[in-house]
Amino acid sequence: MVVLWYVGETVKYSGEPRQTNAGRIPDKLTEMDSQRKPIPDDLEALARRDAMRKRALIAREAAPPARRAVWEAVIMGHLDSLIGKLAPRVLAFCWPFRAEADCREWVERWLNGNATRVAALPVVVERDAPLVFRRWKPGMELALDQYGIAFPVHGEEVAPDVALVPLNAFDARGYRLGYGGGYFDRTLATMQTVAVGVGFELGRETDVLPQAHDHPMHWLVTEAGVFPAARG
Repeated sequence: MVVLWYVGETVKYSGEPRQTNAGRIPDKLTEMDSQRKPIPDDLEALARRDAMRKRALIAREAAPPARRAVWEAVIMGHLDSLIGKLAPRVLAFCWPFRAEADCREWVERWLNGNATRVAALPVVVERDAPLVFRRWKPGMELALDQYGIAFPVHGEEVAPDVALVPLNAFDARGYRLGYGGGYFDRTLATMQTVAVGVGFELGRETDVLPQAHDHPMHWLVTEAGVFPAARG
């Protein structure tokens, strides 16, 4: 049993962390982007990025669960191949949110394949700081952050060799749109980590209009296959 803690409250995990009003994502997905005070020349690009993000989220959440389950099963097979080749000792992944590809069972199987392997979840410790990664073990106690995403309150901090990063919208160069907070961009700028974007083809765009501080994924994994990020 996984126990999730939220503002002094204990809830039992039964497939997805329970959402509360306090833990919801902001209604306006641009709320976090707007806090970054873009210069006027960026406003049109930011509006287009926001439209792509919303389009991907709407399409993903509207997809029937059975169809997403089929896509996820194919994606997990692709991860078997790619992660087998990359052979990390420490692997980071994200607790699924808003119908993202759910890697939890796959990560648990990966851990069971070798006792020396370590899995980790990202943790926000400060609003404008890089993420830290804390070791995750199946069945450990987790808390919910302000958006309702589970994370380890305690645990050893580790540096992942590979990070599985969720994709909303993305392009062939490996650039992605998250939720606008910039956490993974700040984090990847400080680490020597192979970033593997994991998501569904419905989020693919020709160009997500990356900003100067955006860091591309090294690999993209969708139900359509495994793709090295196109450079140039």
